[in-house]
Amino acid sequence: MTEAKYYEPGDNLLICKLCPHECRIGEGQTGFCRVRRNEAGKLVSSNYGLVTALALDPIEKKPLYHFYPGKKILSVGTSGCNLACRFCQNWSISQTVASAKPITAQELLAIAVQTREEEDNLGLAYTYSEPLVWFEFLLDIMPLVKTAGLKNVLVTNAHLQVAPWQTLLEWVDAANIDLKGFDHGFYRRLCRGQLDPVLKNIELAAEQIHLELTTLIIPGENDHPQQLEALAKWVAAVNPAIPLHLSRYFPNYQLAKPPTPEQTMLEAYEICKQHLQYVYLGNLEVTNNTCCPECGTVLIERNRFRVQSFISADRLCPGCNRKITFLWQD
Repeated sequence: MTEAKYYEPGDNLLICKLCPHECRIGEGQTGFCRVRRNEAGKLVSSNYGLVTALALDPIEKKPLYHFYPGKKILSVGTSGCNLACRFCQNWSISQTVASAKPITAQELLAIAVQTREEEDNLGLAYTYSEPLVWFEFLLDIMPLVKTAGLKNVLVTNAHLQVAPWQTLLEWVDAANIDLKGFDHGFYRRLCRGQLDPVLKNIELAAEQIHLELTTLIIPGENDHPQQLEALAKWVAAVNPAIPLHLSRYFPNYQLAKPPTPEQTMLEAYEICKQHLQYVYLGNLEVTNNTCCPECGTVLIERNRFRVQSFISADRLCPGCNRKITFLWQD
């Protein structure tokens, strides 16, 4: 365990200031995330340096479609989460105290560097559970990764206070943020979280790093056309070139609704595509090529995780010479 950051004393308890919950944690208790604990009047990070999952993935699995397409990235996760989504796909490590193996920041960096040499690894992606509740470990590993010439990627719910979020963004190269819906009631009822801090952090990330968004479409919950249009319009106001991944829901954890109908997914795509330049469908057997928003020329062709790029080094569309600013290549 290591002492946590962003907390202050209260009356016979500690107040965690990392995320919007601002948990008031008594002696021997943990916060909402289950990994920040009050030990003898000190808030500690009980998951510091504990790894529940480690695997080399295509960058497209994060999903990141416009960040070094075709590359691989070493993905690592811990346990815990500061939301409690009833539809969580990784609940066995995010919503329980999962078995984990200890690792130091230097050891994890060494694995990432070795994987770069052997597998052309791009860097480290912090994913699977919620990496924001691994805050102290991230602050130790991320600068080492940057110094080694590797990339830091967050796959996150962005449910964090502004100050620690800004601290993390200093070291982050790219993120996929899970924007779970565009309704305050949805966030409270199905995720036990708040929407406004997530929207604020999306705006901040869009100014500083490469950003993509994912929304899981759940029938009868966040698939209403008006809500989807409001979401797409809001994202477009931030930047219409932010890629939005619409993912098909399947029953999991505490939510037993039937899978999202394919027609609902296609309709959601059409709604969002009216406002955004790049929209993709996940968990669905469709073609997810990246096309020029100006002329429709295929820029990146995808066959699941096999990728072929048609963009030249000057990042111009071969069909109309439009500058493709959100696509990255070495």
